[in-house]
Amino acid sequence: MFKTQISNHKSQNHLKVSFVISCIYYAVSFVFFIGCSSNEIEESSTPIATTPTPIVQAPQGCPSGRVANANPTGDFTTLVWADEFNEDGAPCENNWFHEIIPPDNGGWYNREQQFYTDSRSNSIVEDGVLKIIAKKEKFNGKEYTSARMTTQDLFEFQYGKVEISAKLPQGQGTWPALWFLGANIDLVSWPRCGEMDLMEHGNKEPGLVSSAVHFADENGVPDYTTGRQLIANEATEFHLYTMEWTATAVKFFVDGTQHHEMVISGESPFNRFFFIIINVAMGGNFTGNSIDPNFVSSSMDIDYIRVYQ
Repeated sequence: MFKTQISNHKSQNHLKVSFVISCIYYAVSFVFFIGCSSNEIEESSTPIATTPTPIVQAPQGCPSGRVANANPTGDFTTLVWADEFNEDGAPCENNWFHEIIPPDNGGWYNREQQFYTDSRSNSIVEDGVLKIIAKKEKFNGKEYTSARMTTQDLFEFQYGKVEISAKLPQGQGTWPALWFLGANIDLVSWPRCGEMDLMEHGNKEPGLVSSAVHFADENGVPDYTTGRQLIANEATEFHLYTMEWTATAVKFFVDGTQHHEMVISGESPFNRFFFIIINVAMGGNFTGNSIDPNFVSSSMDIDYIRVYQ
């Protein structure tokens, strides 16, 4: 838009002359523009493309473990969540959260001797296997490092069958665990939230794996039930650790052989939602705080984790 200012002292004749000149100028310009445009249209024989430019979607990251459109039947035959650990590199952040801020004044409870990190030197996916690696190295006042990974706020479930194919670390003092905590732990704390331990190993007898269910008694005091099974080649072969959890009982198996069951009745934390935890501790009460002085490094290898409902 053009804006023309006209002083009051200009004569009417001068204004008329300017108006006529302007009209002639714009008329000539319009004719010239039409002529050029017509010539361009006539000379161009190629039609103008009308297909929109494809939109390139941003990468969505690693795949979530949740199975899309899963419709559980309640008979534990429907896969609802899984991590097959098929993508090398960092564990999928859509499935796992690394706990690296220690509770209990840095002790991680149970008088454990490691510091958990989110470093690839302590947790990494390689060749279709998740490796949780415990190492002897000084870090933040501790003599060992390792990793503790959870699905808290990422995947929480109520009832189901959990299958974990794992090969355990070697060395006295390693304390590998596959377990579950009540999702309301931040509200009611432990042990009122409930705890289910699918597998623990390291109490001074190689191959002796145990399962336990922890809860609070009527006075809020920690209580538990437990069962054990002796297996061979726990650190050189993969074994299948399975938990079957219903509204009335929770059962534990290794390679299809059951070794523990707890009946659920009345008001119970085991009728609520839980999340998964996988970790390798060093030392602690479970091992009698006995760590092989020659220990350098070892890993718990996990081939897959699958949850059916």
